[in-house]
Amino acid sequence: MQYTPATTLSEPVSENNRIPALDILRGVALLGILLMNIPEFSLPRRYSEAFRSDTGDINFWVRVVVLTLFEGKIRALFSIIFGAGILLFIANKSGPPKAITGLFYRRMFWLVLFGLADAHLLLWSGDILYHYGIIGMIAFLFRKMKPKYLIWAIPVVAIAEFALQTSFYQDVRQKRIDYVSVHKTLQPHQTPTAKQKKILADWHEIEQDFQLNEKEVMENTRVMKSSYSAIAQEIRKESWKSQTVYLLYGIWDPLALMLLGMGLFKWGFVTNKCTNRQYRITAVIGYGLGLPLVIYELYYGYLYAPNLEASFRLMEQQSVPWVNLIYQVQRIALVLAHTSLIMLVLRAGWLQGLFKRLTALGRMAFTNYIMQTVICTLFFFGYGLNYYNELAYYQVFFVVLAVWCAQLIYSPIWLRYFLFGPLEWLWRSLTYWKIQPMRRSNPRGEE
Repeated sequence: MQYTPATTLSEPVSENNRIPALDILRGVALLGILLMNIPEFSLPRRYSEAFRSDTGDINFWVRVVVLTLFEGKIRALFSIIFGAGILLFIANKSGPPKAITGLFYRRMFWLVLFGLADAHLLLWSGDILYHYGIIGMIAFLFRKMKPKYLIWAIPVVAIAEFALQTSFYQDVRQKRIDYVSVHKTLQPHQTPTAKQKKILADWHEIEQDFQLNEKEVMENTRVMKSSYSAIAQEIRKESWKSQTVYLLYGIWDPLALMLLGMGLFKWGFVTNKCTNRQYRITAVIGYGLGLPLVIYELYYGYLYAPNLEASFRLMEQQSVPWVNLIYQVQRIALVLAHTSLIMLVLRAGWLQGLFKRLTALGRMAFTNYIMQTVICTLFFFGYGLNYYNELAYYQVFFVVLAVWCAQLIYSPIWLRYFLFGPLEWLWRSLTYWKIQPMRRSNPRGEE
């Protein structure tokens, strides 16, 4: 796909070259990211254990809705749009290929630094900017690949991840089986052998990693309701481990989704270039396949693994967790269906006011993402309003709704007077190593 007129190497994408559909999808993804992140901002680890199998609890049903429609799908959408954005960034650049490549890697370098600041200064342990900056550098290498090959990244990575997960699962399963065997063999007051002691110790170590420990929850809550320095010590340790030790494990899924995003961009799927029929078929197939699968997946978990002990018993019976294959299929099916539905509603001319606000929100996605960190940490953490572990699971989504409303209101107002969001302006200025214009010469409405 080509977009004209081309910009020079020293200029960012102009307003005329922006694609409203991409901005809208980015805005939707940004709202959804907060929906998924809010429990980690506000609640202690393993918060769902208390209600995950209690159908009489409102929290159970709120969680079911979130898991059915949004969990995994929002992260997938965000990665898809990021991948599409890589191609959009270079689509209209005129200049030597090496210079364009250098410009892109400089852009990703600054994104990595922004991610480090988000994690270690603003104290958001779930930051994605750092990882996206690094993964974006890898995804860029595949920018010239044909769409039909790009989309193969999804099944290849899904199968590879399932194989790795199964290998880990079987290791844990064997330790569980050995533990159960020893536990049945030992008589009361019988002293275990050295081998039996090791088997028991190995399993108890695994249990500590999985089980809900009230003392750990209380300590975690105490820390998060304390001072900036105490919270920083805890968050920085978690973030650093994610950014170093576990970095290699966290690359593949976002990378596959970014490559899918590139393929969908080249096909015109995320830029509103497909036909109504194509979007309708995708939506019907996506919801027709994805919804039954995700509902079955959740029901299977409710029926056979309502708690940790039940999960361990199920593990004894199953050598391969085949049900885990459902996740990748249902989330890709549903994210494509969600995207198709958005495109169809946009084309029908419905909800125009909302779409204009989502466009503004998407154009300021970087600023709004960081603002979500600032707002949530100041609302929940101890050095702010100290609401950490004060609200029920369902109640934290009222905070989400309040932040959504605020961002949908102020984003178009800001863009009425300015060309970019403040952090978008800073990122562009650093990328192009040139101060970008900020204020509009003729303020306009974005209502």
